[in-house]
Amino acid sequence: MKEINRRAFLVKTAWAAGAGALAAGLRAPAWAAPVGANDAVRLGIIGCGAKAQAHIKQLMLRTDVRVVALCDVDPTQIAKAQAVLKPGTAAPFTTPDARALLARADVDAVLVVTPNHWHALLTVWACQAGKDVYVEKPMSHTVWEGRKMVEAAAKYGRIVQVGTQYRSEDGLAAGIKFLHEGGLGKIKYVHAPYYGKRDAIPRRAPWYPDWMNYEAFCGPAPVSPLERDKVHYDWHWSWATGNGELGNNGVHILDVARRMVRADGPPKRVLGLGGRFVHDDPAETPNAQIAVYDYDAAPVIFEARGLPAKPGVTYMDQAGGLRVGVVAHCEGGTLAGLIGCTANDLSGKVIKKFPGEGGVVAHMTNFLDAVRSRRTQDLAASAEIGHASAAMCHLGNISMRVGAPATSQEIAGALDAMPAAAGVARSLADHLGVHGVDLAKRPLSLGPWMDIERNGDGIARVASGGEGTLERARYLLRETQRPPYVIPEKV
Repeated sequence: MKEINRRAFLVKTAWAAGAGALAAGLRAPAWAAPVGANDAVRLGIIGCGAKAQAHIKQLMLRTDVRVVALCDVDPTQIAKAQAVLKPGTAAPFTTPDARALLARADVDAVLVVTPNHWHALLTVWACQAGKDVYVEKPMSHTVWEGRKMVEAAAKYGRIVQVGTQYRSEDGLAAGIKFLHEGGLGKIKYVHAPYYGKRDAIPRRAPWYPDWMNYEAFCGPAPVSPLERDKVHYDWHWSWATGNGELGNNGVHILDVARRMVRADGPPKRVLGLGGRFVHDDPAETPNAQIAVYDYDAAPVIFEARGLPAKPGVTYMDQAGGLRVGVVAHCEGGTLAGLIGCTANDLSGKVIKKFPGEGGVVAHMTNFLDAVRSRRTQDLAASAEIGHASAAMCHLGNISMRVGAPATSQEIAGALDAMPAAAGVARSLADHLGVHGVDLAKRPLSLGPWMDIERNGDGIARVASGGEGTLERARYLLRETQRPPYVIPEKV
């Protein structure tokens, strides 16, 4: 195992000490004023990985924004981000320390493009420093964090947009309008599949990356040695830093599903089930998962499959003609899609197509327009919206994580009042059977139905498992942050 050397230890100690001072109460300085209507918005980017680099490529096509600062605890990531900048662009300020970026007078707003466990703290710090924020999805790492982000945005009067860009997808919006106007009759249920192939995560002996500030990378999470081969991206599959596929790509499609069933509030109850199969690797999160959300209008069923359609192939199964997206099953047919969507009748005949382009450019434009106007009500994905959609992911994961191995009969019994969800569960079991998984010997973990409090931030009760299960579930709503990287009760 590599040890963190003395120089790296001194750097990380200084960083942590500064983080404690910042967390104690950074307030907006006098220069933190709204951007002029005709001025270019000066952006700082915190987290310079592949997603940030994609953002920079898009930003380089605009004339109403300048990238003036880059921050990452890994200097190799900063170098990659710099390489994406348009030739002739003024060299941005670079730093491994987010506090140094947030303290700059020439930064109007920040893009937070870090691992999930840093989203909330950086957003709170940025709001306190008088910066507007575009934070990548999922907005938060836990339900409690999401509420603190909403509170910080409101208290400091900041523009906070969440990177669920399908909120700005015109074709999808038109299709949902068609749905709400009764184009397909009553919605019976919504299936949100994410079938994306995920290979095994390479394993190696415990190690620390010595070219970067790993202590700062961990931030609120425990400083534990890595047992995976890569530092970046594969943090998604560790509960300390990520939220699995449900929080990674699931948040996009659940956000769309929530719009389809007009869910302004939280679901009445949530159940999760899943497991990790075939791959013997250091990942902790499931590669086969279902989360069921009981809304008044219609149930929403998320399903993730990380294994291909069968062993030895690279293609994936489909549901409703999709590998990734949302399928609203209605009395008169289906509405299915993600980038645009298509309405079909019950025989599968196309009724109407709603072409789309993804919403990426429009979503950033929406954010930048709001930065200038200061009209939070114009945001496509405000902090409140982002919190509600992220909380769906967290609650689905929580139910599964406090669950226990269950037989197919027990799963069927838990879902007997919701036939559509029971059908999805049977289909997932068949999919695993194709891969040689014997669920009698290696069962799925079935979580309890959890009744959700009316504000969406708490769990009122669990249907099974007793007080110990309820206590564990409530702990996972917040978890524990490692000092000094702690969000205060009052932001």
